[in-house]
Amino acid sequence: MTPERLRNLLDRVRQGTLGVDEALGELETLPFEDIEYARVDLHRKLRQGIPEVILGEGKTAEQIIGIAKRLLAAGQSVLVTRLAAESAPKVLSAVPELRHNPIARTVATVRDPAPRTDGPPVVVVTAGTSDVPVAEEALVTLECAGIPSERLFDVGVAGLHRLLEAVPLLRRARAVIVVAGMEGALPSVVGGLVAVPVFAVPTSNGYGAALGGLTALFGMLTSCAAGVTVVNIDNGFGAAMAVARLVQSERVKGPA
Repeated sequence: MTPERLRNLLDRVRQGTLGVDEALGELETLPFEDIEYARVDLHRKLRQGIPEVILGEGKTAEQIIGIAKRLLAAGQSVLVTRLAAESAPKVLSAVPELRHNPIARTVATVRDPAPRTDGPPVVVVTAGTSDVPVAEEALVTLECAGIPSERLFDVGVAGLHRLLEAVPLLRRARAVIVVAGMEGALPSVVGGLVAVPVFAVPTSNGYGAALGGLTALFGMLTSCAAGVTVVNIDNGFGAAMAVARLVQSERVKGPA
């Protein structure tokens, strides 16, 4: 159920073109649908502005297909993150309208698009090419949320001149998502150059002492650039959702 669909339903009841019993029939699966292995949240877009997202990790292809079909039947968009490579062919065969991004490990389709956000894009920055899969997950999520974005890849602190060339782009951005592994220094640098919100994503890339992303995480959490927000390791989706919440709050409040 989406705000638009619910509004249309209520309008039809008010106008007398839809009976109360028929309206109840359309609402009978609210607020969720129990399909044994999952309780599919059909009200999340109504509450938060974005439909439930399916975490593919730990789910079978059949479970992902079942949840995706319930969301589509309710007229909602579908985004699956962390989709295992071996599950992708089966999922795509069963739900052919889904688009696969193998780098991001996502499949998605926008059935009920969010209002396209006006204004400058969100810039998604990576320290290195190894960080691109996490950044692509963020980019797919932003696209599903109707938020324009731009890529700025491989501009880490080992070659700071690459980043400095792009400072005008960063300063024009609505927000910046910075994805980095190793010691995780890049968000501090970006945070010191711009006034817009900065969301830092540590990745698990790096040699032994990187500790699977913990070193980058700790570095970002102790950033000397005030106000940098940090999400979990490899969580490009979480960073994009943080931006989406920010944008959603702007939509609710409207122009100042």
